[in-house]
Amino acid sequence: MAKIMKWILGIGVALLAAILTVSFVYLRREWDRTTFFENTTINGYNVSGKSPEEVLALLKGEFTKANVHLTEGGREEAVWSLAQVGYTIDENALMSGIEDALKKQKSSIPVLLDSLMNGNSFEIDVPFRFDSEVFSSAVTTAALADARIENVDAAITYDQAAKNYSITPEVQGTLLNDSDIRQLVQQAVDAVIGGTRPEEDISVAIPESLYIVPSILSTDPGLNLKVNTFNSYDKAVITYVFGEEKVVLDWNTICDWVVFENGQGYLSEEKLREYVMGLGQQYNTIYYTRPFHTTGGSEIIFAENDNNYGYLIDEEGEYAQLLADIQSNTQTEREPVYAYRGVGRHGRDDMASYVEVSIGAQHLWFYKDYQLLLESDVVTGCVAKGTPTQTGIFPIAYKESPATLIPSNETNGTSVQYWMPFYDGQGLHDATWRTAFGGQIYQYRGSHGCVNMPYYAAEFIFNNADSGTPVVLY
Repeated sequence: MAKIMKWILGIGVALLAAILTVSFVYLRREWDRTTFFENTTINGYNVSGKSPEEVLALLKGEFTKANVHLTEGGREEAVWSLAQVGYTIDENALMSGIEDALKKQKSSIPVLLDSLMNGNSFEIDVPFRFDSEVFSSAVTTAALADARIENVDAAITYDQAAKNYSITPEVQGTLLNDSDIRQLVQQAVDAVIGGTRPEEDISVAIPESLYIVPSILSTDPGLNLKVNTFNSYDKAVITYVFGEEKVVLDWNTICDWVVFENGQGYLSEEKLREYVMGLGQQYNTIYYTRPFHTTGGSEIIFAENDNNYGYLIDEEGEYAQLLADIQSNTQTEREPVYAYRGVGRHGRDDMASYVEVSIGAQHLWFYKDYQLLLESDVVTGCVAKGTPTQTGIFPIAYKESPATLIPSNETNGTSVQYWMPFYDGQGLHDATWRTAFGGQIYQYRGSHGCVNMPYYAAEFIFNNADSGTPVVLY
């Protein structure tokens, strides 16, 4: 019995030794293997029996197969591979992670045994390199399939018929900045790559908020200020009347007078005053050098100081009236505000009616509406007594009938029927005490400066010439 027990024990020891020898050889072989054990995954991919190089190829293929799709309004605008947009696997870093995982599955005998029995599941980083130059070259607005639609700024529109301004709204186009598209794409790609299991494709939609906004919107305060200001003045039409000649001032000119400063719109005082001054320069006739064609056919030039008849625009009064007319959008036809005015005009011509006195010829002519109605000999101021008649152009100040004339150096007056003064006590009047007119009478027996004329002539002029009619004396 004892022999049998020893024999059995010997066989057991031999078997155990054999088992241990076989186990050692097996474990030694598994410890030395350079591939992953069965039932091993990395980032969810089965890598059983694969070498690190094979695992590298697997992961590289899986993590770079996704394409980047850029869409706009549901339409595909561009498709890039990851490599085309500058994303490539860092193979050295990835291999290092794979090799670390290979080492971990047999880091100790217990780990080895567990790995052999149960397999392993590893999660490792899949690092990418990013080439910004490649990315920037690929991701541009020029790469998009659809042509970009240009923006249209909001603008002021004038309705000629309605004489009204309004704002035409802006049109939002599809212009994009390259930098905005790049940021959008890069953020989307960065959020996906390097994960444990990448998506098959990366889809990036262009939001409307990314579009470049038009430079001028319909809500622009400056644009609205202009429209409101223009509509405050654009209907004003001032038609200036200069006899038969008219000058129309409307928005075509006024629009250039509108000034915008500090959020306010107003009419330029300087521009308005320049315009009024220009009217004066064109249509003022008093105190200007004035040429005169005599009945005898010669031309006389009266200097500014000698021309005391005509029209003079009151620049301050006209400025105030013009400003009020424009601000109230008035449509009116009127004469300018005058400081002095003659008796009738046709544009700049303001002497359709006048009394002409030639001192040398001692003769008078009366024209009304360009027609000669009367001529007569006269007697003017006495040369010998030093009381000559003043030369120049003067308006008839007023008419009086009858009247008593008292010379400045006398006390007794002279009664006349028709008195029409024009300059400092001098005037036109009848002289019934004279029996003759014309000739050289004025040299020694002339008047105190007045223009003496026959009764009938004085009566005719008195009845047909208005106050303000110019008297031309030369």
